[in-house]
Amino acid sequence: MPEQQPSVVDKAEVLARVATVIDAGYMDSGREILQADYPFAPVIKSGRRYTDRQCLHLFYRDGFLDRYSGQRLVNPGALRLLSALLPEDFPAHPNWLMSKTHFAFWELFPTIDHLEPVARGGVDDASNWVCTSMLRNSAKAHWTIQELGWSLHPPGVHTDWDGLTGWFVRYLQNYPDMLTHAYVARWFRASADVRSQLT
Repeated sequence: MPEQQPSVVDKAEVLARVATVIDAGYMDSGREILQADYPFAPVIKSGRRYTDRQCLHLFYRDGFLDRYSGQRLVNPGALRLLSALLPEDFPAHPNWLMSKTHFAFWELFPTIDHLEPVARGGVDDASNWVCTSMLRNSAKAHWTIQELGWSLHPPGVHTDWDGLTGWFVRYLQNYPDMLTHAYVARWFRASADVRSQLT
């Protein structure tokens, strides 16, 4: 039986070694190499919903900055308000239909992501939460930033950029008729509350 090689970083090389021992007729050795150097780690889907206030606290903590790209992000309520004011130029579909939603809703819509995926052992608390865009959150999925070759940007400062939260709250205080939009009203209540606590 061929001698087992030490564990290697190159995962393709691990599979090449497995293929080599299988070719030599040693299926069990192939299993042993995989178990030692590239074991199967099932990803367990974990669903978690955050309140608007939890989201806003994190967005303020990270300065409305996408921690994976360094790009500034915009309060979800402000995005939807802009869509309500300029529906032809800045459309938003309630079910995120791409053909009827401005791409800003993926590029600039902030979300909470787990830096270390919960499905792979990361904890579900603020110490493991980062602000990122809907686009980056979807792309990252259950991967680590090391696996994707990404880096973690330092948080922004909400006094420098508040994701248009100040504008959003002031506009609705001046034009309360826009609060008939349920989604806008929901984010207004949360934004006004959290903003009053943090500014």
